[in-house]
Amino acid sequence: MNISYNWLKNYLDFDLQPEEVSAALTSIGLETGGIEEVQAIKGGLEGLVIGEVRTCENHPNSDHLHITTVNIGAGEPLQIVCGAPNVAAGQKVVVALTGAKLYSEDEEFTIRKSKIRGVESQGMICAEDEIGLGTSHEGIIVLPSEAVAGTLAKDYYNVKNDYVLEVDITPNRVDATSHFGVARDLAAYLKQNGKPAGLKRPSIDDFKIDDPSPAITVTVENTEACPRYSGVTIKGVTVKDSPEWLQNRLKAIGLRPINNVVDVTNYILHGMGQPLHAFDADKITGGKIIVKTLPEGIRFVTLDEVERTLTDKDLMICNAHEEGMCIGGVFGGLDSGVTEQTTNVFLESANFNPTWIRKTARRFGLNTDSSFRFERGLDPNNTMYVLKLAILMIKDIAGGKISGEVQDVYPVQAEPYTVEVAYDKMKKLIGKEIPEETIKRILSSLEITVVSETSDGLTLHVPPYRIDVKRDVDIIEDVLRIYGYNNVETGENVKSSLSYQTPTDRSYKLQNLISDQLCGAGFNEIMNNSLTRSDYYAELSAYPQARCVTVENPISSGLNSMRQTLLFGGLESIEYNERRKNGNIRFFEFGNCYDYAADKKKEGDSLAGYSEEYRIGLWISGNRIENSWTHPDEKSSFYELKAYVENILTCLGINMRTIIIGRLSNDIYAAGLRITTRTGRQLGTLGIINKKRCKAFDIDSEVYFAELSWTLLMKEVKKHRITFGEISRFPAVKRDLALLLDKNIQFEEIEKIANESEKKLLKEVSLFDVYEGKNLPSGKKSYAVSFYLQDEDKTLTDKQIDSIMQKIQTNLEQKLGAQLR
Repeated sequence: MNISYNWLKNYLDFDLQPEEVSAALTSIGLETGGIEEVQAIKGGLEGLVIGEVRTCENHPNSDHLHITTVNIGAGEPLQIVCGAPNVAAGQKVVVALTGAKLYSEDEEFTIRKSKIRGVESQGMICAEDEIGLGTSHEGIIVLPSEAVAGTLAKDYYNVKNDYVLEVDITPNRVDATSHFGVARDLAAYLKQNGKPAGLKRPSIDDFKIDDPSPAITVTVENTEACPRYSGVTIKGVTVKDSPEWLQNRLKAIGLRPINNVVDVTNYILHGMGQPLHAFDADKITGGKIIVKTLPEGIRFVTLDEVERTLTDKDLMICNAHEEGMCIGGVFGGLDSGVTEQTTNVFLESANFNPTWIRKTARRFGLNTDSSFRFERGLDPNNTMYVLKLAILMIKDIAGGKISGEVQDVYPVQAEPYTVEVAYDKMKKLIGKEIPEETIKRILSSLEITVVSETSDGLTLHVPPYRIDVKRDVDIIEDVLRIYGYNNVETGENVKSSLSYQTPTDRSYKLQNLISDQLCGAGFNEIMNNSLTRSDYYAELSAYPQARCVTVENPISSGLNSMRQTLLFGGLESIEYNERRKNGNIRFFEFGNCYDYAADKKKEGDSLAGYSEEYRIGLWISGNRIENSWTHPDEKSSFYELKAYVENILTCLGINMRTIIIGRLSNDIYAAGLRITTRTGRQLGTLGIINKKRCKAFDIDSEVYFAELSWTLLMKEVKKHRITFGEISRFPAVKRDLALLLDKNIQFEEIEKIANESEKKLLKEVSLFDVYEGKNLPSGKKSYAVSFYLQDEDKTLTDKQIDSIMQKIQTNLEQKLGAQLR
């Protein structure tokens, strides 16, 4: 948010320079990102002085130029050649001295000594458009006779440069979204640091009703959405351009002046933090305002000339015929605003429910200065004061009479928040004992009232505009930021515990290890938004849409749900890359996935049914090898993906013999596998994404995807310890079996039975050939399997080997119906 240095001084007397104000605000939590100097008049009238024309004669070589001598208050009078038709002796004028820079739109030119038609000219007598004081070029500026020659033009015109501070307001500090709010915090800082700080709240004592005749009345039907609605009518205004001071105020913070009435509403918004809306009172049919919702489906045209379809959850400001004139707290209507033809104005100063405003603004994709503040929560007790202040300003610069009774619908008054804070807790959290009187002084400067006090702590009333201060820890934070974080000293003795590796540290370390491994294999890491489109899960059984964790107020329809799987973010990334001719994909991602199980919901536990799991996803697509002179092009395959997954498990220290890889059939994979522990816990899945899913993302090539639960892998890793030992001096023995099996039997089943048959000496089971075709019975296939046996302590004998192999063979025959070929 832009804060004007000069505007800030309207509300607070201080002698800090802009850089010091920036440092002070940053130290109390209103971080200032930068400072920019703003000139009310480009160039700031530097190099221009007030002069007196002593003599004026016709130029001998021109029929329209004049040769003048001009007294500039010091030194010899200057000879200046002037072409203005209205120049004459005795005039007080504005003179641009040699070296002065003048500006015409984006062009800059420097005044130099020069000869004009053979006569030397030592400066320039200026017209108003030449120095940025107006648009007229009919002649030079002629000043009143009281003007003193030699006075700097910037002093004569009281030109003051401004400085704009870019203050980053956190979402909880809506009280600081105005110049007065920032001044209030700065005043607290100055008082704490022993500097004078007089906070000035503009007076509304002059407010009175000029004309008691009936005017616009107000009815609020929905007090939940509109806790307070204040308004008043002013008749006989003249809508025109705002005075220069007001235009300069708005321009300094990047706003475009519109007219005097609208400019006042913007000035009050950024000055006091309360949004206002000005209606043309003659366009309020029936002379009545009704605050209510309208039926679903009604169309309404807003100020930007966009037709929008309303819902029954959008609060509307309506006329007596219940026709919408404005979307309350968000955006005005096209036909009810103030124009140059307006003579009577109804000014609204209301307070709206933050949730209602936020939902409506998101629904229509609108983010206005008003909605920005309303959706964070404003003080309903402030509407009447701001209304009167704004009406007095309008009356001052646009004329008119305040008419009718002030309308104020406020059924339930907002009360201060009561907070209790203990001195011991404050000392514990801050790390320093702050004197009690200092604490109370800081709280007073923040307009927090001490209701009662004991030796243990304070009972406080926090004003309603501080919506972020409702707990004792909030009070402690406020005291600390004003007291100064840098004033909490580090003690001479540092108390600390010995460092140890937590499960989080171990997980992070292993995550980096796997990331390095995958990057070394040619993968690129991607990071996708946890928010995704719930439509991706429509009609899915693997990840049902009903299990999506939905967002109540999504910022867009494409980000309305938390992801259940990493899959779709990766497919979006593949689509993005393929559209840019980058089709050979190796992606991996670490990220959280979310799930909601309605059957686990419990009364009184709002988080029951919700779960979160950290996962790693891998995506492969395109060619594994391409354009290599040593190798023909080769497409990626499922087996390549499986190898990467096995390498991850091996790198983590998980013994492949302790897990089971089995078939998986669902609506995500055309063909897939699941990885489970011996106890049945699923560690992950991998497979070929089916064509329907790829087509939804306009992906033509095969996509191979694996997703592993990092959370469960970390639990498995706890059970395994990596140890080191000598390579066995005794040889391993390999035995092969050619097995005739039913086609539906998978290699994993053979591996599982073999490992169960011999747990100590069987080191590895591998498949080296699969045959289906001629000379085999119908429905059968042949597996050629190698079994590796080894004893770490001695050489195996033939008898031992035969005994083990016979046991394995027997179990395969009995459990799988296997036959030796």
